[in-house]
Amino acid sequence: MIVPESKEIACVEQGVAHGHGAGEGPPEVLPADFESIYAAHAQPVYHLALRFLGDPVQAEDAAHDVFVKAFRGFGDFRGDSEVRTWLYRITLHHCTNLRQRWSSRSIHLADDASVLEDEPSAARDPLRALETKELGQRIQNALDQLTDEYRCLLLLVADQDLSYEQVGEITQQTSDAVRGKLHRARKAFSTAFAKSA
Repeated sequence: MIVPESKEIACVEQGVAHGHGAGEGPPEVLPADFESIYAAHAQPVYHLALRFLGDPVQAEDAAHDVFVKAFRGFGDFRGDSEVRTWLYRITLHHCTNLRQRWSSRSIHLADDASVLEDEPSAARDPLRALETKELGQRIQNALDQLTDEYRCLLLLVADQDLSYEQVGEITQQTSDAVRGKLHRARKAFSTAFAKSA
């Protein structure tokens, strides 16, 4: 798995920030501050984008875009929520917009066997590796059949281990609404997963 380098983001952003307009100075955030945020959250953001988009290359691009957006907007971050919550919100909005653009252009994601990379130990047990790969593909196919909202809720709670309150903060709804929708999302996933057998 490859995620964008923080220095690459900082370099790109410094070039963009200085070229935006006359009189605009550099962002108020120090590169070291943002670098520590990137180091702590790059992997989870990439994995969330990967599960949402289903394509490793697109997820890498999306993760890069998310951190570029975060870098640009960090001066406006008021700290009303955790940095993780803020980054996940940016990730979900960005990935949802990407999927909508692809859908409107009638572009369909191809099944990519590399969505779930094999663990190094899988080479010692090829049958187990094949089973894991097939299971991962079934899970991804079932996720792809859900609405964006249901997919988002399942990924945040299951993959990112967030509480209902945190998911509500990210999706801008109450924790009770999250709980109810998550129940329906799990049912929809189970149905889609059973059909993929």
